[in-house]
Amino acid sequence: MSTAAPAGDWRRLDPRTVLVSALVVAGVVAGAAVPVTLGLTRWSSLPAAVLQMSAGAALVIGAAGVDRVRWHRTRYRVGEERVDLHTGLLVVKRRSLARERIRTVDLTAHPLLRVLGLVTVRIGTGEQGGDSTLELDPVTRAEGERLRRLLLERASTVPPGVHREGELAALDPRWIRYAPVSFVAPMLGGAAAGAVLQISDWVGAQGEVIAWVADRFRDTPLLWTIVTLVLAALVAGVVGAFGLWTEMWWNYRLEREPGGTLRVRRGLFTSRSISVEEARLRGVDLVEPLGVRLLGAARLDAITTGLAKDHEARDADHNTLLPVAPRERADSVAADVLRETATPTAAPLVRHPPAARGRRLRRSLAASVGPVLVLAVLGTLFTPVLLWIALGCAVVSVPLAVALALDAYRGLGHALSGRYLVTRSGTVRRSTAALERAGVIGWTVRQSVFQRRAGLLSVTATTAAGGGAYTVYDADAAEGLTFAAEAVPGLLEPFLERTAYPGR
Repeated sequence: MSTAAPAGDWRRLDPRTVLVSALVVAGVVAGAAVPVTLGLTRWSSLPAAVLQMSAGAALVIGAAGVDRVRWHRTRYRVGEERVDLHTGLLVVKRRSLARERIRTVDLTAHPLLRVLGLVTVRIGTGEQGGDSTLELDPVTRAEGERLRRLLLERASTVPPGVHREGELAALDPRWIRYAPVSFVAPMLGGAAAGAVLQISDWVGAQGEVIAWVADRFRDTPLLWTIVTLVLAALVAGVVGAFGLWTEMWWNYRLEREPGGTLRVRRGLFTSRSISVEEARLRGVDLVEPLGVRLLGAARLDAITTGLAKDHEARDADHNTLLPVAPRERADSVAADVLRETATPTAAPLVRHPPAARGRRLRRSLAASVGPVLVLAVLGTLFTPVLLWIALGCAVVSVPLAVALALDAYRGLGHALSGRYLVTRSGTVRRSTAALERAGVIGWTVRQSVFQRRAGLLSVTATTAAGGGAYTVYDADAAEGLTFAAEAVPGLLEPFLERTAYPGR
């Protein structure tokens, strides 16, 4: 095992941080200057261009100077018991983390850092608040790996099992076929259309662009014009989804390291290395968005304490152990991660009563019929055109609402599988969560007036991991309470009046 540095061994960040800051600011300045530069079409604007270049150069030099001071005033030390970070000029910050509380040491490197062989290191305890994380930005990749091994390498708290160490999953390029069926594709298509309009506005040609598009569709009916433009945006979104997936998941690998640490590495241009201590792992969540589920695939997320609080919001996939992959592969990886011979995410689930189906149908129909009724009333008062629009909406939305409600009911279920309780719900985003029963710290039982009349209730398992709460929706009242009582014996017992339940 590696040994800690002596108590007086203070280290500095890599001095190339000054170069990184200068290049980043130069890129930002150049990007901001593009709209102005493109608009300078007359020689009379030359003095303004010179002024702009001078201001940009001053910003770059100023940023480099500020970062040079930050580098000079920043130092860190890994001692036998604590990790210390001192930084600041006018306001000096001295922060310290106890080594036994450190739970994450994650490495990130954007393309510029990768070219220079540098990484950003985030050291976290898994607790809420900014004081629970230290950031070293940047250090060399070798130093980042040294810190990660030094701070996470400890005696294993996980008993040895039949599941292998080392690589648990690696990228299969065929998984890229699931990228276009996510909700990202239409969002990127809309963003592409907006970018075209914005750039044309920068160069003062937005009117010409709109006129050119209108001229192309001059003899085309309005409906087909809209369909064509929407399809063009979707094609752009699909291309963008392929590119985004490649950037996020290229070089993906999931490994189990000695000492009980799961490590996810991924990224084409920006490399990411995220570590999850198995001692903090409380289960997994099998996520199946609608489009992905129709193709028989799913994503695997970790349910773990503290992970979501140690990362910035921009890293939206920080808790993902496996990208969207075939459902069978996701189940097998879940079993390996949990050290189980059979994954609890594939356990047979208890079906919910038909009354739960009725509740979903009523709510879904109300959501779809409401706008139709509003359009119908407005059409009666003002113009018959709205009546035809209302009819079209009803023809499309009502069958869709019924189909989604029935699918949501089919997705409901719960079960106890060994050390885990399992709950599944959702249709647009179906989630099958397997939560370790020992990680449940409380139960919340909710029963509305309508649920009481239907003999239903919802029970929520409260935990310090993942989303903090995992709910069994609209279960039979007796079955739901029995499930909660058996999942964590003794926690709900003082509040129950027990009666015999068939099959238990």
